[in-house]
Amino acid sequence: MRPLKIGVLNVMHDKQATNERLTRVLTHSGQPVELHFYYPTMHYPQGAPAAVAAILSPLSITEAQTMDAFIVTGAPLEALPFSAITYIDEVNQLFDALAAAHVVQLHLCWGGMAALAHFYGIEKHLLPHKLFGVYPHKIVAETPLLAGLQDGFKAPHARYAEMDLAQIRQHPQLTLEALTEAGDLLLVENHHAEQAFMFAHLEYGRKGLLHEYEREISTYPDRHYRQPENYFADPVHLADPQFDWADTQNVFFDQWVAHVAEVVKNKGDK
Repeated sequence: MRPLKIGVLNVMHDKQATNERLTRVLTHSGQPVELHFYYPTMHYPQGAPAAVAAILSPLSITEAQTMDAFIVTGAPLEALPFSAITYIDEVNQLFDALAAAHVVQLHLCWGGMAALAHFYGIEKHLLPHKLFGVYPHKIVAETPLLAGLQDGFKAPHARYAEMDLAQIRQHPQLTLEALTEAGDLLLVENHHAEQAFMFAHLEYGRKGLLHEYEREISTYPDRHYRQPENYFADPVHLADPQFDWADTQNVFFDQWVAHVAEVVKNKGDK
């Protein structure tokens, strides 16, 4: 079988690290993949900085439609209304193009928020404080993407906003599949449209939450930031972060890549 062509719109702050994380998790299963990383052109009206252009290509909607699958990453923008994001029109054009071409989609964190809002009108609201840490989860509807995981499985979250859970439950096209034990979103799917919305940062490695915390406090040292919960073996000294979601990471991304391969195979059989 030829390598799977997977596109990624990378709108994370740490673009090089995000490329590396996604390359690692998407190649873990051994299924050959050909990854294409993009940036939104509307974000850089005067042209992308050299550091960005060196690792990402300008988004081509036409090229995106030729992919077997496409991922839209998270972004540290969830506290902003979608209308305030300079490239939201380009992202929405991408969403529509992927749907029209029947490309398998995986939307991560902010990408999931933007996609749920665009496709289904699900509303976003700010949380009282950042959901930040590693939490146990429960499966509320079976899905192959979580097959083999038991209730209590761990995943890392890092966000200031949440999508309306009641609207998701009521929407006939959406299936709510997993939540934290406290009721925060983890995974939603539209199986018919081949769309998955993952709200944990499962692509993060062991130090992902630590690096996010360090980035925030270095950017605004005068502000108080919550430390990631249930993460450090020594929380007093913010030392020895634990990689308790390693199994969840492998199961989810391996199963998603396998699903893309199955979709491609089925298309070829028709």
